[in-house]
Amino acid sequence: MDVTVYRKRFERFAIDECEQSSELYKHLALAVAKDDSLLALSAEAQKGQPVANLFFASVHYLLLKGIKHPVGDYYASVTDEPKPIDGHTFTEFKSFCETHESELTTLLHEKLVQTNEVRRCAYLYPLFSYIYEKVQEPLSCIEIGTSAGLQLFWDQYRYSYETDLVYGNPFADVHITSSVKGGDINPAYLPSTPPPVAARIGVDLHINDVSIEEDRLWLDALIWPEHQERRELFEQAAKVVQSQKAQLIETDGVSSLASLVEKCPSRSTVCVFHTHVANQFDESLKQQLEETVNDLGATRNLFHIYNNIRDSKLRIDSYIDGTKETHVVGETDGHGRWFEWLLN
Repeated sequence: MDVTVYRKRFERFAIDECEQSSELYKHLALAVAKDDSLLALSAEAQKGQPVANLFFASVHYLLLKGIKHPVGDYYASVTDEPKPIDGHTFTEFKSFCETHESELTTLLHEKLVQTNEVRRCAYLYPLFSYIYEKVQEPLSCIEIGTSAGLQLFWDQYRYSYETDLVYGNPFADVHITSSVKGGDINPAYLPSTPPPVAARIGVDLHINDVSIEEDRLWLDALIWPEHQERRELFEQAAKVVQSQKAQLIETDGVSSLASLVEKCPSRSTVCVFHTHVANQFDESLKQQLEETVNDLGATRNLFHIYNNIRDSKLRIDSYIDGTKETHVVGETDGHGRWFEWLLN
């Protein structure tokens, strides 16, 4: 294990992701970055996984499962009155990790970071509406890294963007709010009635079934302790998934993509999408995905929505009548609290 590499990962996680989002995880990540024994434990994570996310989710999972320990007193998801961060917080955290090293090692070996961040649908809704405005035919949505499939039902939620106006499904219990930076969204891309969906197909190396308590608890553990609103959105969206139909397939989404496209109705436009997933791909898999999408785009109308392949920006590649165009949507917050909109 290269301690320096893991130290930098936790430092980046603390500063780039936790700043102004989770004071608990920021505090713990900076402390873990200085602790060689916990860095060695975190290194048990599967190759390609976001180590800090997986490590903290594994601890969180055990606490949510009911293991009692003083460190739980600092978690807003575990207690109604969490203690403020103090000089004992990391000491208790390390004590928990040492006591439950065996369970944590097993989780790090077996679990994957599969966050179903429902709020990311805040930018998916105008993106799919943008596509529909261009093609005027139903959309067949294929999500790579679907986890439990919550984002496949983007048309079943309602949306607000810092105004009283509501878009999407006006009767939905799931109400997603977000802020838009960089420019106004064309009203045509925020229709009050969602575009028609011809197919919903989600693929993942491991499908999380929200009707199974074990899977549901793991997805809950991936939500950061202070983020109660995210937790409520997850619970509401999970009910939608249980009441609707989608094809959720446990397979490698890249190698099976061509066969998945064949499942889509011929009179529909294919939309392949994935958010905050490609950072777990190695370079050869990224190239394979790009080549496959290019090949498929030569045979039928197709759109590819993604980030984290070459940079963090959300991008959309369109293939219409064999012609490829690439557009940058902009930067996005990992939890969907805001996004940049640069499309015309």
